[in-house]
Amino acid sequence: MKKQLFALLFALVPMAGFAAGGGGAHLQEMNPDLHDKASLQNGMKLFVNYCMGCHSLEHQRFARAAEDLDMPQDLVEDNLIFASELGFNDQMHNAMASDDGENWFGAAPPDLTLEARLRGTDWIYSYLLSFYKDPTRPTGVNNKVFPLVAMPNVLEPLQGLQEKVCAASDHPIEGAELDPLTGKYQSCETLQVTQPGEMEPEEFEEAVYDLTNFLAYVGEPSKLHAQALGPKVLIFIFIFGVIAYLLKREYWRDIH
Repeated sequence: MKKQLFALLFALVPMAGFAAGGGGAHLQEMNPDLHDKASLQNGMKLFVNYCMGCHSLEHQRFARAAEDLDMPQDLVEDNLIFASELGFNDQMHNAMASDDGENWFGAAPPDLTLEARLRGTDWIYSYLLSFYKDPTRPTGVNNKVFPLVAMPNVLEPLQGLQEKVCAASDHPIEGAELDPLTGKYQSCETLQVTQPGEMEPEEFEEAVYDLTNFLAYVGEPSKLHAQALGPKVLIFIFIFGVIAYLLKREYWRDIH
């Protein structure tokens, strides 16, 4: 039994390290709102248009998402299903062959159905906001949350080009080094948009929130139904408890 327990612990260690992404960067807080249908609908649109060329959601169907997010079938078929071989009731497969992805990026792009449950929404949100220009990388970009990432910044047309900028401070700050010549702490970890994209920074952050929110929904689509069913179950338990108590009193009245 002890050997099995130790084996389980060792198996969980690499999973925790993988979920952290290895970057050690500060993660921004992101709290999903699965009741915000407008956010989830926009997130699905962004995923299909910018992510689904490489990534798939093999455990999610277009029909299930449309039903949960109150989207008409004709709207989904006309605007969110681009591959001719895919239908409304099909799973959300991408068009890229795994061999092609491995040749182009060094590794096949993973399926993202359970990404939010594996890494957490804070990680995904921070990751999508943290791409920056790096001419040394094959794709021309790097990422603070996931250093040496192979994925290109597919959202760059919306965000624009982000670069690292250096700042000096008289007080110690995270990631800064003391310059012995100036006596100031130098940090080059701040990211700044140097070439604007189609969206303003606040608008882009909202779009990334919607995309992350959609991935949170995809990771556990039944959560919406569970939350709606929860109050009804509690009411039933309360009513059943009252009836059971009154029935118990009736049964034991003659004995006492």
